[in-house]
Order: sequence, then C-alpha cells, then structure tokens
Amino acid sequence: MDDLFTQVTPPKIISVSELNRKAKSLLEGGIPKLWIEGEISNLARPASGHMYFSLKDEAAQIRCAWFKQRQHQNTMAIANGTKMLALGKISLYEARGEYQFIVEKMETAGEGDLKRKYEKLKEKLAIEGFFAEEIKKSLPKLPTQIGIITSPSGAAIRDALSVLKRRFPMVPIIIYPVSVQGAAAAPEIKIALEKANKRAECDLLIITRGGGSLEDLWAFNEEIVARAIHQSEIPIISAVGHETDVTIADFVADHRAPTPSAAAEIAVPDQQEWFNSIDNISGKLNALIIRVINNRHQSIDWFHKRLTQSSPQVIVRRQIEKSINLQRVLKSSIKNLLIVRGREIDKLTSRCIQNSPSHSLQKQIMRLEAIKQNIYTKGKKLIEDNQNRLQLASQSLNSVSPLGTLDRGYAIVSEAKTNKIITNPSSLKINSKLEIQLAKGKITAAVLEKNSI
Repeated sequence: MDDLFTQVTPPKIISVSELNRKAKSLLEGGIPKLWIEGEISNLARPASGHMYFSLKDEAAQIRCAWFKQRQHQNTMAIANGTKMLALGKISLYEARGEYQFIVEKMETAGEGDLKRKYEKLKEKLAIEGFFAEEIKKSLPKLPTQIGIITSPSGAAIRDALSVLKRRFPMVPIIIYPVSVQGAAAAPEIKIALEKANKRAECDLLIITRGGGSLEDLWAFNEEIVARAIHQSEIPIISAVGHETDVTIADFVADHRAPTPSAAAEIAVPDQQEWFNSIDNISGKLNALIIRVINNRHQSIDWFHKRLTQSSPQVIVRRQIEKSINLQRVLKSSIKNLLIVRGREIDKLTSRCIQNSPSHSLQKQIMRLEAIKQNIYTKGKKLIEDNQNRLQLASQSLNSVSPLGTLDRGYAIVSEAKTNKIITNPSSLKINSKLEIQLAKGKITAAVLEKNSI
C-alpha cells in the first residue's frame, strides 16, 4: 500500500533556450579544435563580410560559419564545388538549434598531404625530445645584440624593427637575410642559423615571417630547419605567420611568439621601465646608506656615552676618529656609486642622442657642406685650367689655321658644283666653274687652260 502513495519526482522542466544553451556548452567543451575536409556548397557572402556555407562529403554535410574578423587570408578563391580543409570548433546556433562548425582558417584540400607530413615530423621530433621544456634556453633580460633571420623586404622585419626601436633603441640589430618561402628557403634558414652561431655576435635570435598558407609557411616545417634550431646555442624566438599558424619551428624554438611584433616585445624590455627601475634602485640604495650611516651614528653616540661614563678619553677619541673615517668612506662610496650610475645614464643618453634622427641629419648636412665646398674649389680650378688650355690651343690653332695662310696671299680653290678642294688640275674640265676663297672674300672663275706639273 505504501507504494501506492509513493511520490514520483517528475522530471525537471526547462525551456528550449536552456536546452540549446546546455547542448552548445557540451559540444564546445567536449570536442576540441580540429580540421575537417569537404566540398563547399550553399555558399553565401552577405554584406556583413561573414561567409556561410556547407561542407559535404559523399554521405553527410555540416553547416559552417566563417566570421569576417577571423578571415586573415584571401577568400576570393573559395567557391561552390571547391574542396577545402577547415580548422575550427563545433558549436550550436542557439536561436535555431542548428549544429554548426565555426571556421577559424581555410586551406585547399591539396594541403592535406602537407598536414600529414607535418604531423609525422612533429611526432618524430617529439619522440626525440626536441620539444621538451627542460632543454629550452632562457631568454636574456636585456640582449647585447639581436639577430633577426627573415626576408629583408617583408612586412615582418618592418614590424619587428619598429617595436624594437620603440621599446629599447640602444640594442643593436643584425639582419640575416633569407628567403621565407619556396624551395630555397629552408636551406637558407639553416645556413643563417649556423652562421649566427659560428659568429656568436648575438645573444638572441628571432626567426620570423608574416602569415600565409600552409604551403607558404612550409620552410618552417622542414626537418633541416628544426634540427638547426635545436642545435643552436643561442636562444631563439620563433614568430612565424599569424597567431593561428603553428609551425614545427615554433615547437622547437626556446620561445614562440604569435606575431613578429610580439616577438620584438618579448625580446627587449621597455626602456622607460628600466630607467624607472634604475631610479628606484638608486633611491633605495641612497635611503639604505643613509639609514646605515644614521645607525652607525647612533651606535657611536651610544658607545661614546658608555666610554665617557667609564672613561678613557683616548679610546673614545679613537672611536670618534674611526667613525669619522667610516663616514668618509661611506660618503666616498656613495659618491663613487652615484658617479658610476651617472656615467651609465650619460652613456645611455649619448647612445640615444647618437641614434636620434636630428643628430644623423646634422652629420649629413655637415658632410654635404664639405662636399659642396670641395666641388666648388675643384670646379673653379678645373675651369681655370681649361681656360689656360683653351688659350694655348687657340694660339696653336691660329698658327696652323688656313686663314693665316690666306692672309699671306694664298687661296683655296674648289669646284663650284661639288665644293671639292682642287689639288690637281687633271680632275677638271675646260670651262668648269671654280670658287676661290681669299683672305677677304670669294671669287668665281672658269677653267680656260690647265697644265699639270
């Protein structure tokens, strides 16, 4: 009978919104980020810039959404019927209760082989211990010189140099130029790493390039590059591609940065923070020294009182002299320390001034003025020399000039029709017209008779 009166607890009633919210949470929390492969269909490109489509294979399909803010690549090649690889996470659109895939990155399906090669090499190097945290080298707090291995014409080097100049411009930079994609890229990167280690002129290296497809970034997934990074005795920061791009080089490097700018942020501290830290340490040191001096003075006063009370004046005098000497030494130490700190600050200030564009511009202006003066002096001398040479040449020319010969009564005879100078009468015919050039003019004549010598 008791069973008849047993109260059965009814199931909890929830709203559709709550059900969808729970389903979304289970999907997103239970399935990690993954790659899927399929054919594009039902592609829609609304004015918002987002992309909506389905990925399908022979047996099934799934709705996909690729939001504008995650589109870090050219999407014009994506069309219905295209086979693609998509990286993303499973989710659920609560308003409609629709199961969907949120895309973070798209690649052509032909890159599937590269993905498999990538995973195979990653597994191989992981077994060999290339990714172990305990073998990774710590980065210097303030590098004395930084080497950057990248393309000298890419956006990555401009971004990195801009951040380094802003944060700590006194740190020198060496660029090791290499190709960052194509067949030659991996060997060039390996050679650059070996060269940097052989020269040992840097205490930090940055390997970087901008974003691109898996094929564009493939040089940084090559085994020869991974082994060169692993063998480097200099700490390495890897900053290849965008934040979502993770290469084998990132796993092997001592530190991975999501972007070239982030690598520069990690590589050097903020200059102003260091100056503030130096000022803070200097203030603390000064306060500590003053406190020590005051404590010493109190001790001396106490000892002096005791000695005075118990009395030998000589001992008291010695203690006073000792305290004075100690105070002098401490003041001298403080002064020397402040001088050293001052010199360090002057050095840093001088380096800042030397790196200043105005200082460089002033040097260039002075150099330009010197070149200008040199050009003026040499030009003036060249003109004078040429004038002298011209005068001498004019005199020499005048001495052999035909006009000089004409002035002495000679004439130049030429055939009127052809203007050919006549040196032998045999070339002329009777009645041929002649032009005779005299010193003061010309006359025209005709051949009446000719005699040859």
